[in-house]
Amino acid sequence: MTLSPRSRTSAALAATAFLACATPLLGAASANAATAGGCQSVTVQYRIVDADGRPVGADWTSQGGFHQWDAAPGTVEVRLAPGQTVGDGCKYPVSLAEYTTEGSNWYTSGHQTLVDHATVYLTAADVADTDSGKHTWQKLTVKTPDCYGQIDLYGDDIIYDGKTEDGHGPAPYQPDNVVTPYHLIAAWNGGDKSCTPDQPDSPAPTPSESTPDTPSTPPTSQPPAQETTPPATPTTPSTETTPPTTPDIPPLESTPPTTPTPSPSDSTPPLAETGSSAPVGLIAGGAAVVIAVGAGAIYTTRRTRRS
Repeated sequence: MTLSPRSRTSAALAATAFLACATPLLGAASANAATAGGCQSVTVQYRIVDADGRPVGADWTSQGGFHQWDAAPGTVEVRLAPGQTVGDGCKYPVSLAEYTTEGSNWYTSGHQTLVDHATVYLTAADVADTDSGKHTWQKLTVKTPDCYGQIDLYGDDIIYDGKTEDGHGPAPYQPDNVVTPYHLIAAWNGGDKSCTPDQPDSPAPTPSESTPDTPSTPPTSQPPAQETTPPATPTTPSTETTPPTTPDIPPLESTPPTTPTPSPSDSTPPLAETGSSAPVGLIAGGAAVVIAVGAGAIYTTRRTRRS
């Protein structure tokens, strides 16, 4: 049995409507399956250099931990370890911070006060390669401490000075186990004197001829003065270990836009969306309605022809 021309027309209309509604669904599914690669963590290498850029002590290393210095590391060169693939647009902040402390090592550091800070941003151009001998690496320089101090090399651009506004964080404080900076790569402690100068002894007053001598022994009827100064607490080092270090640092999370984001215009309809945010449910529902209408038209045509 063949369908009438009217039946063929209804069937063709239903098929066309189905394809029109199904095509956006297929496009949305394929767009949602595609994933974009992001920036991954990388390994940082560093070395201490002098004012002329010559290495001081060990050459490039990723060794972490707390180190004692013979000479304060005022300038540190940094780069990304060889053999890493860094995507275009990926940035990795590395900072150097100098603090004054109350002691020459982490266990006696006590209160720390930020003195100087520097930050650079490493990219794919900073990956070590076979031609690294001709490469100029980025440098971090802070003031050289002349008393007890700590210098931290770490993998973010937060300033850990105890302030609470954006871009700042808690200062390191060993007694309360505040182990900042985060993403610590390495640290140096040192110094041979206190950062607070001793107060000079005040000269003894010269007794005046008009001032009568005061008895050195209090009267027997006066009770002895009570001791008001509490006994000194023993300075036992904390049982906590030094803060953990790692040469692997995360990428910069986001870069603020250089131009403001334009707001959508009321007169221009928005573009169709793809991916997981597209209105797949509405499209699927519309397709189902069109298919049902087409099937109903074919059924009606067949009943009319039979009758």
